[in-house]
Amino acid sequence: MQQPRIEILGEHKLIGNRISTSIADNQTFKLWSSFMPRRKEIKNILSNNLFSVQVYPSLFDFTFANLSEPFEKWATVEVSNFDSIPEGMESFNLQEGLYAVWDYKGLNTDTRIFEYIFGDWIINSKEYCLDNRPHFEILGEKYKNNHPDSEEEIWIPIKARIY
Repeated sequence: MQQPRIEILGEHKLIGNRISTSIADNQTFKLWSSFMPRRKEIKNILSNNLFSVQVYPSLFDFTFANLSEPFEKWATVEVSNFDSIPEGMESFNLQEGLYAVWDYKGLNTDTRIFEYIFGDWIINSKEYCLDNRPHFEILGEKYKNNHPDSEEEIWIPIKARIY
């Protein structure tokens, strides 16, 4: 598997919808199906990129041994400000921080990249460990839902490992 690039992300203002879900009871399709028809209602959008954000509890088990452990999932777009939030949608402030970023190509249902990230790369990194901030994917122009040629960026929050 490829090594990630390390980036410092500035703060991003996002607007969208959220849902409580789990690996076992994956509600991602339901979330995006309700968000996509309404995204044009959002004003001040900065790009066509979609942000799929996961907010995990501080003690979330990334070995995924507990598949029913709940977390929050967001379907969002980036905006310049929060002056106009459509009814039924919410704002989300993605705070700045250090991230490991993978350019991923393949099916969004293929979990091997995440098995590598959490089961190999993070555990074996001498420089970085997982940070307790939101994880997200940027779904840009080359993203094709459920297609083997689909491309996206996977952003995993990290911090310097202290020995």
